[in-house]
Amino acid sequence: MSKKILGQSNPSATTVTTLYTVAASKEAVISTISVANTTATAATFRLILQPSADVSATILTKQYLAYDITVGASDSTVITIGLTMATGDVIKVYASTATLAFQAFGDEATA
Repeated sequence: MSKKILGQSNPSATTVTTLYTVAASKEAVISTISVANTTATAATFRLILQPSADVSATILTKQYLAYDITVGASDSTVITIGLTMATGDVIKVYASTATLAFQAFGDEATA
C-alpha cells in the first residue's frame, strides 16, 4: 500500500463536496481525517461515506459517519478512523461555513 494524502478540500458553505473517491482498480484505508477551522468562529461539519453502489446526490441517513460536529474557533478535530473503502466508494464532506479545511490521510493499493 502507498501511504499518502488521499484528499483535501475547503468546501463552500453548506455544500456537500467530495473529499476522496477510490479510483478504478484501487482500494483504500483512510486512517485519519483532519478538520481545521481557519476562523475565530465555531463551525460544524458532516462526514458521509457512500459505497459505490449508492453514490448519488441524495445522502441517505445510514451514510453519515459524523453529523453536525462542532469545531471550535481557530481549532481542529482529528479523527482516527481506519475506514476501509473499495473501488468507487466516496467520502464527502459538508461544512456550515467556508472556513473549514478537510484532509484525509491513508493507504491506497491495487485491488
